[in-house]
Amino acid sequence: MAWTRTYDEAEPQRINRWLAQSGVCSRREADALIAQGLVAIDGETVLDAGRKIQTGQTLSLSDSAQAKIESGFTVVLHKPTGVVSAQPEGKQIPAVRLLTRSALVGESPTIPDRDTRLAPVGRLDQDSRGLLILSDDGVVAKAVIGPNSELDKEYVVKVSGAITEGKLAKLHHGLSLDGRQLKPAKVWVSGEQTIRFVLTEGRNRQIRRMCDLVDLGVLDLFRVRIGPLRLGNLPQGKWRVLTAQEKAALIAASVSAA
Repeated sequence: MAWTRTYDEAEPQRINRWLAQSGVCSRREADALIAQGLVAIDGETVLDAGRKIQTGQTLSLSDSAQAKIESGFTVVLHKPTGVVSAQPEGKQIPAVRLLTRSALVGESPTIPDRDTRLAPVGRLDQDSRGLLILSDDGVVAKAVIGPNSELDKEYVVKVSGAITEGKLAKLHHGLSLDGRQLKPAKVWVSGEQTIRFVLTEGRNRQIRRMCDLVDLGVLDLFRVRIGPLRLGNLPQGKWRVLTAQEKAALIAASVSAA
């Protein structure tokens, strides 16, 4: 058996929810594994999608279940400015083109080529830089940008114009875009002409448009974090493979935030 863990919480819990909270897979994916007979409790195959696990019971996934979970491919890229996240137009350079062997940090089971289909999980516009996730893994995509996900994203933004308490208050809460009020954001000054934003939504060019509404010009927009995943010291233009632990953390954080 590939994944085995004993349940130690006081109250019984549905298997799919516990697997999601543990960062193993999404609830929907857990239901599919159960339907295929790939999940067992105390050695007995589970066939009921609504089954709850009790304190002291041990849940196991088969090797083939583990293989299905790990079949997706996800990378972390430090996207430079001038590169588009997704489908390019004209002479634009798509982010996936940067995923070369020479730009790889660490090891990867594969090196993407022109036929590789990796979609941006949370876009970053052409004029912005920083953390970008590219993936063909639906579980990762749902955790980060799914309809029920509220993972926060953190940005360091260099601006022009006077930064006042009134403007910061409006950026925190009080602005609307496209006729809809924005959710509250965490906003604070973190350096000379520098503001940090933590958002739980991702409207099109949201920070740039927010700043424009309070007469601040964006000079540099740098995404440093998505949920528990941080860009860290990954050099600009370089990429690495998302680790199993990081994937688990994204899934678990998404479940906790929802």
